Amino acid sequence: MKQLTVLFQGKKERTFEQLDLIKEEPLSIRVQGRPYVVVMRTPGDEMAHVAGFCLAEGILDSPEDIGTIASCEGETTNVVTLTVTPARLGAITHVLDRRGFVSQTACGICGKVLVEDLSQMVRVLPDGPAVDLEKAYQCLESLKGLQPLYQQTRTTHAAAVYTSAFELLSVAEDVGRHNALDKAIGKLFLNGTLHRAGVLILSSRISYEMVQKAARAKIPFILASSAATALAVELADSLNMTLASPSRRSGIQVYCGHRRVAAPVG
Repeated sequence: MKQLTVLFQGKKERTFEQLDLIKEEPLSIRVQGRPYVVVMRTPGDEMAHVAGFCLAEGILDSPEDIGTIASCEGETTNVVTLTVTPARLGAITHVLDRRGFVSQTACGICGKVLVEDLSQMVRVLPDGPAVDLEKAYQCLESLKGLQPLYQQTRTTHAAAVYTSAFELLSVAEDVGRHNALDKAIGKLFLNGTLHRAGVLILSSRISYEMVQKAARAKIPFILASSAATALAVELADSLNMTLASPSRRSGIQVYCGHRRVAAPVG
């Protein structure tokens, strides 16, 4: 956190005040000692961030794929290096050559090609248990209560991961919505509890990148505060995922994966 003296101009007053600003710094992610990608993020949860990011990229499939994950010796936490096991390295040569596909999509690629390529990295998810939309919405409504940095700065996004029975498993904040999701997923990936995840709650819109990250984590249900993009719905539908957001009317709009939504009782 950084403090800044700002000018506050009201209708009848003019004062100088101290304001807390969230930090935004680069994180260089290296794989096998080579630079892979640099992301701008809120400092904190670096190991979880890298683990979640590398899961989404297809570099990792399970915690057992990790050889080492650590800040570079003599460096700050702005540089983290991941090494994978020899067995995993042989399976991801094409991924490392691609570099940052999810986070840095090349110009000119069309949505259809993107969905087809991403679908090769993710298996279609099973139907699984039905989700209670009312309980999911309650989680969305309470999300800001899980965001101390947002309360202080009004700057961060958040991602919260629940079981299908709405037990909170993980939550993370960051200036970037992608980073918050990587951190929330990465925490569970590293502690071996990601298999319990069933519901994802987001403070942002649902873009195709968010669907990709959730799909790689095998989280089938996403409820977000803002709407989904057309490409996100296309990708999610191809993977048997459920996307939803609050409607302009009173209620929830479900874009795809309707079979996973429990019918209202009464």
